[in-house]
Amino acid sequence: MMKSVLIANRGEIAVRVARAARDHGIRSIAIYSDEDRNSLHVATADEAHALHGLSAAETYLDQNKIIEIAQRSGADAVHPGYGFLSENADFADRVIAAGLIWIGPPPAAIRALGDKVSARKIASEAGAPLVAGTIDPVDTPDEIIAFAKEHGLPVAIKAAHGGGGRGLKVARTMEEIPELFASAVREAITGFGRGECFVERYLDKPRHVETQVLVDSKGNAVVVSTRDCSLQRRHQKLVEEAPAPFLTEKQIEQLYSSSKAIMKLAGYVGAGTCEFLIGIDGTISFLEVNTRLQVEHPVSEEVTGIDLVRQQFRIADGEEISPIDPIVRGHSIEFRINGEDPGRGFLPSLGTITKWEVPSGPGVRIDAGFDHGHTIGSHFDSLLAKLIVTGATREETIQRARRALREFEIGGLATALPFHRAIVEDPNFTDEFKVYTSYIENEFNNEIEPFNFKAGVSDTKSNSRTVVAEVNGKRFDVVIHTPEPAVKRHRVKPSGVTKLAGDAIVSPMQGTVVKILKSNGESVQAGDLIVVLEAMKMEQPLVAHKAGKIAALTVSVGETVASGSNLCLIED
Repeated sequence: MMKSVLIANRGEIAVRVARAARDHGIRSIAIYSDEDRNSLHVATADEAHALHGLSAAETYLDQNKIIEIAQRSGADAVHPGYGFLSENADFADRVIAAGLIWIGPPPAAIRALGDKVSARKIASEAGAPLVAGTIDPVDTPDEIIAFAKEHGLPVAIKAAHGGGGRGLKVARTMEEIPELFASAVREAITGFGRGECFVERYLDKPRHVETQVLVDSKGNAVVVSTRDCSLQRRHQKLVEEAPAPFLTEKQIEQLYSSSKAIMKLAGYVGAGTCEFLIGIDGTISFLEVNTRLQVEHPVSEEVTGIDLVRQQFRIADGEEISPIDPIVRGHSIEFRINGEDPGRGFLPSLGTITKWEVPSGPGVRIDAGFDHGHTIGSHFDSLLAKLIVTGATREETIQRARRALREFEIGGLATALPFHRAIVEDPNFTDEFKVYTSYIENEFNNEIEPFNFKAGVSDTKSNSRTVVAEVNGKRFDVVIHTPEPAVKRHRVKPSGVTKLAGDAIVSPMQGTVVKILKSNGESVQAGDLIVVLEAMKMEQPLVAHKAGKIAALTVSVGETVASGSNLCLIED
């Protein structure tokens, strides 16, 4: 039986696992990048060890460092959280080979289901519903064009080893397929280390519905609940709820039976999620399996009373779960509080948190990875916290959510809070449920003002401060009692949409240049793609705002640019 667990992650999920470990009576061990030295997950765990680096590649994706720390710290097990190495079968193999317990599905199941092409084959064999798609990964844009000519537009280009909307592009015209394919491959390599992509018919205006599944090593498989995750931007979820509303009994039965059949056929053990799309006509189509815990897992916990992380611990220890599907009571909605500006097209927002006032009261839960005074950088995901609101009915949950969202205040950087406050007043979400996966881009009446960056105020609450000390790579907090100024002022640099300063194309955010499509002296038309930036694992294309010739283009691929910096000029 495990007595200690190394958490191979950061942010709110690392905090979540550390708390579950404390409840379970086992020691939690955190790891951290240089930027995360003072993060909440580091302070929450029983002990923490330095990874010595800034980027994901040299920290949370470095398998050698993580396994070495796990062995040196005396960990019995490794919990990967979500993202990073959570769906990496090679890492799971190495954890097991090191004599540690892998808190996740068997590596063979990760390979079979983590590869979306293989997962489609398993789903087909299990009798799950499927839309048309390529059997194997595609190598060229021409293959995608041929598929589109046969099955029609739009088509979805998807990273075979991806998830979370990264490496997913939707082509609605033949002409845009080559660039979207190249972009999907780049995002897949950046986010998951592999660039293979496949293609499938894209359902217009689909709902995104999923099932939370638990499977033990004795052959018991249950669906904890359904969830609806249709409110997304750039194919990444913003709002999720359980159970998925407005489904027929027949649809629910098909989702439950298909999910269990897929997992059993794949030899799955642990917690996992089967994702489906549901068309306007009610047609269900299997999408993928996430071989890990999901960001939105709390809503399933809230309507069943089941701690899914502790269930992961129990299953990894070989315990048996109940073979009966849990009874779902009430309704729960999760709001992802990301560092991004809904008034500027949800562009990533960086800065220091100068105000952090969280809601409370009946049915309110906060899962956070940050706190007052923490700085949000560009190296990792933009998720700051999750607000989970639960009530007896969906109507009561929305009523509570309106109140909780009004109470939630974050200063110093833009967040998704204004969008959430708007969506709980939108009848298409609250009453008729006409939302779908691209509703925000296509139909949401976005009258949200861009975030107004002002100097934030940060006050110290005592005359003591904590200094971090590291001894042999292990983190310690040393409290120094000394007078400090009562007020500190921070100036936060703004980020926003593609800004146009006369002839200039200005970077809307801090990011890395990943592609340059034009050169100095080259003629362009309005709408032509000029530069592609990447921040927080997502690409942001910048296009010409007018016709002219490129001039003063001095940036290069791989260069990091600051928010507000001139990238080039378009001269008449």
